[in-house]
Amino acid sequence: MINKLNQNHHEILRAILKRPNLINSCTSTQSDAGFSLLEVIVVTLMVGILSAIVAPAWLGFVNRQTVNKANDVILAALQEAQREAKKDKRNYSLSFKTVSNVPQIAIHPGGTTPNNWRNLGQDVGIEPEKILLASNLTNVNTTTTNIALSNTTEKTITFDYMGILAAKSDGTASDIDLKIVLGIRNPNNSTSLGSTKRCVIVKTLLGSMMTEKDSQCD
Repeated sequence: MINKLNQNHHEILRAILKRPNLINSCTSTQSDAGFSLLEVIVVTLMVGILSAIVAPAWLGFVNRQTVNKANDVILAALQEAQREAKKDKRNYSLSFKTVSNVPQIAIHPGGTTPNNWRNLGQDVGIEPEKILLASNLTNVNTTTTNIALSNTTEKTITFDYMGILAAKSDGTASDIDLKIVLGIRNPNNSTSLGSTKRCVIVKTLLGSMMTEKDSQCD
């Protein structure tokens, strides 16, 4: 009887050795059962913590990219107005305003009312309503000490036929350090430019321009 049992055991062992997958399937049954509740909770907490760390940094990166693009558009528009002034031998202007929270710009001959307004950044994939536009301009080539948000009253920078800053409306020499400032619209405070700013500054009467950022735009 014992010999018969031993023979049966040997036969079972030989069968298992011939089919090693049987061993693997048995040992992996528990691991294939899935995550435990504790493991799921830990993973969920880790994902939440990482999201809380990464999300603000990503938002800041996106905001900087947005204002950089918008600032590039302003710089290019000023340079185009300056080129047109020299090419056509007449005053040429860049005007800007904000209508229904959307900044708009127009390049046009000096002394004329622009009819070619376009939303700021529409040609480079920017959502204009996310941008705040401001400046230190009060009139054509006339500045004040404060940076004020743009409104429906258009502000204008004008170059003369030589590409330098044209005289003010009263005939006196243009002011310098003309600033056009851009920031990200804050849903909770739409009257503040915030800390992420970019700007273009017309530095001299000769019309030289430079770009600055953040506190240098104040």
